[in-house]
Amino acid sequence: MRIKRQAARVACGMAVAIATIFTAHGALAADAWPTKPIKVIVPYTPGGSTDTVSRVIFERVSQSLGQPIIIENKPGANSTLGVGVAARSAPDGYTFVSVLAAYSANMSLYSRLSYKPSDLTPVAEMAELPLFLFASKKVPVKTVAELVDYGKKHPDTLTFGSSGVGSSAHLTGERLAMESKVKMTHVPYNGSAPILPALVSGEVSVAFDPLLVPMPHVKSGKINALAVASAKRWPGEPNIPTMEESGFPGFVMSSWTGLLAPAGTPQPVVDRMAKEIAAATRSADVAKKLTELGFIPVGGTPDEFRKLIERDTTRYAQIVKAGKITLD
Repeated sequence: MRIKRQAARVACGMAVAIATIFTAHGALAADAWPTKPIKVIVPYTPGGSTDTVSRVIFERVSQSLGQPIIIENKPGANSTLGVGVAARSAPDGYTFVSVLAAYSANMSLYSRLSYKPSDLTPVAEMAELPLFLFASKKVPVKTVAELVDYGKKHPDTLTFGSSGVGSSAHLTGERLAMESKVKMTHVPYNGSAPILPALVSGEVSVAFDPLLVPMPHVKSGKINALAVASAKRWPGEPNIPTMEESGFPGFVMSSWTGLLAPAGTPQPVVDRMAKEIAAATRSADVAKKLTELGFIPVGGTPDEFRKLIERDTTRYAQIVKAGKITLD
């Protein structure tokens, strides 16, 4: 018995020693990171929301880390192509992927994906992207209440545009139709660029879209801005009410952009990157650039981003199921 106890103590001591060695090694590796350029995959075309936010933020992060950060655009299949590449990449702290809220929606839009949520680990939310409800002048409304009333008095006449099936703008429009009990026909476009001409011409009645491109046309009187689907009014446009203020309690559907890493990426590296992103979004010049582009700088912890993804995955799944929407 004594020999067995001694053997057990020796084995336990060796296990502790080995664990200490590996912990120390991991800490040293994290302290040394990065030692070479970092790649951030953007699963959308250059110039889009995710691409813009990534380039603004990672220019500052690159300076802080002292290594180049290369943005690699891999668009396709509502971002699932690029996300799949990231999910299969080595978890060595040198590959990340920027995603929009569509990442959460894709979980229910596709019956099969080339990756699982467990293949990726959340790093940080980078920015929030409020969606505004814009209306064509061809529809004689200036408030959400007037839009709902018009739709009920003129059934089967309202349409809403979006940047594509399964986009945040699409699912937000579907939610409005469901909650208002007004039928609105979805008109998907190839990206957000064609939405503004469609609103101005009256090709579509309304659309949820970020403010950057449409807002000058609101100022010139070509289209109307009815509401914003965020928790608070946009500071630069304080006269535009929120959807909640417009009679839709809990209607907060802002999009967001955040960073993921392949599962297994060392946690100290994930935490370091999250801190660098938070520092970048707090810097005056980066915050100013993002705000001018219509984004709300965020930054945050991996756990906070994980909870956001889980919340929106559930929220979008409910809309997808009710609307019988699929990308298969």
